[in-house]
Amino acid sequence: MRAMWRRTCALAVAPLVMASAAACGGGSDQAAEGTTLRVIVNITPNLTEKYWNDLFAKYEKAHPGVTVKLELTGTVAADAKLRQDLAAGDPPDVAQQITPTAETASLFADLSDQSWAAKTPLADQYKVDGKQYMAGVGEQIQSLVFYNKAAFEKAGLDATAIRTMDDFTAAMGKLKGAGYAPLQTAGQWVTGGQFSMMADAGVLTADPKWTAKRNAKKTSFAGSGYLPYLKAYKSWIDKGYLQKSALGVTYPDGQTAFLNGKSAMYIMGSFFVPAADAAKKSDDIGVFTMPTDGVYPSGQFGNVSNPYVVVNKSPHKAEAIEFVKWATTDPEAIKSQLASDANLRQGFSYPMSSLGTSVQKILDKAPSVIVKSGENQPVAGFSDELNKQIQSLYTGASPKAVADGLDKWWDAQQ
Repeated sequence: MRAMWRRTCALAVAPLVMASAAACGGGSDQAAEGTTLRVIVNITPNLTEKYWNDLFAKYEKAHPGVTVKLELTGTVAADAKLRQDLAAGDPPDVAQQITPTAETASLFADLSDQSWAAKTPLADQYKVDGKQYMAGVGEQIQSLVFYNKAAFEKAGLDATAIRTMDDFTAAMGKLKGAGYAPLQTAGQWVTGGQFSMMADAGVLTADPKWTAKRNAKKTSFAGSGYLPYLKAYKSWIDKGYLQKSALGVTYPDGQTAFLNGKSAMYIMGSFFVPAADAAKKSDDIGVFTMPTDGVYPSGQFGNVSNPYVVVNKSPHKAEAIEFVKWATTDPEAIKSQLASDANLRQGFSYPMSSLGTSVQKILDKAPSVIVKSGENQPVAGFSDELNKQIQSLYTGASPKAVADGLDKWWDAQQ
């Protein structure tokens, strides 16, 4: 949830890679002389234009005659940029940060017959109708609670003892009593994002097929485990543990407030670690897995990181597939991309701060990584609607009204 946020010889979500002639019925094992691969890349404070150019220059050096040209998303989401290019009759070769769905799979190359693709992170979880259209570099996990060690010491709290929602709420009371804002949040996408990071860990660990059941109208927000989480969240607002003014705080400002010690805890994904590292605060911050009223530790709500798809209408499909293969399987390319955004992948390590190492240990102990994709993909627009509904708790809506509102909205989309 970052503010971020096919082959029949087509392309899939992954950096451009090259398929064999047999795989695509054409092309070659060597990139054609003078080939330019156009790649839609995700630009963030960590993943800059310079970063991508430097990384892809290594591919160009090993593949003479191939030029990788960046297509920047700017203020437009990657999928919107891709659709703009397709509508203009000017398809790129590869795109990042796009998750294929049943409705969009035909836009991408099917990588199901590529043995290397099956070994990339969360490959099975992101299949569409049993086919793989995307390859990723690593994983992000997001059911994490970062905490200010000094605040916990002053409040007499032991992070390892916070395992249930009651424990979590009680800790907020002690932190407020010690003079801290107990839990940092913000407006923009953060409000709904943090609720997902919290509630999905409990609900989807207990019932991994919950979203598929909601799509089939066999469960509801009002009649499931989501309602208790809504009640807990509203109680934090009522007790002053969450400030009503938080909706006017931007994502960067909320993060800065936590880093500066003005708040004691911060629910956020593993992508927070580079910010703590850059601020030289990593040793002052601890992290624990999200408390739940079910299995502990729960599964981690998460997603694939640095996903790539090959565009079906690419004029250089084979070369694009070979490029994606490199970006998602070359050890040095993997380590570079993991380190740039503090992402994780089993079997790969890179120099980490104490905080990054702690996050890795949480992933190692997590019973699962919960991914909303395939049959468990929410209806389009859900993240925005959830954000709107969670924010309504700050302006007087009841937990039951929010749950009913989510159910009504969801049903209206089907």
